[in-house]
Amino acid sequence: MPRTCTICTHPERAVIDAAIVRGETGIRDIAGRFGISKSALDRHRKEHLPAHLLKAKDAAAVADADDLLRQAGALRSKAISLLMKAEAAGDLRAALAGVREARGCIELLARLLGEIRDGPIVNVTISPAWIEVRGAVVGALAPFPEARTAVAGALAKLEAGDAGDD
Repeated sequence: MPRTCTICTHPERAVIDAAIVRGETGIRDIAGRFGISKSALDRHRKEHLPAHLLKAKDAAAVADADDLLRQAGALRSKAISLLMKAEAAGDLRAALAGVREARGCIELLARLLGEIRDGPIVNVTISPAWIEVRGAVVGALAPFPEARTAVAGALAKLEAGDAGDD
């Protein structure tokens, strides 16, 4: 049974990880400061710290995305508020500009939320003729089970859009 990482279970793990990431001193100095072995700290740095940092990076990305959504929502609210004031004042030119800005904010929010996607859309249609040919090829290989399996796998990859070189 593998041993538990003594750094991962250390009460000051966060401080140790931060010291490693900042590179403030060498591994030997950090190990000495926290009363842990250099080899345990080195193993932790190589095996556990990248996963820990990746999770932190993902959490930061989610926080950034949430902040971006909040800001876009605030812009939309402000644009609609100004639109309503312009309408109330009878300023049709400003109201029309407000409509354009509100539309832009709503479009931005929709893009951020993945409701609107830019870029090409690819539709793949498998024709009845192809299905017939595929069936004939796989059927003809029935007496050769290994070849049949290999061809069926290659055809499945092609149909899935994975034409990689194996």
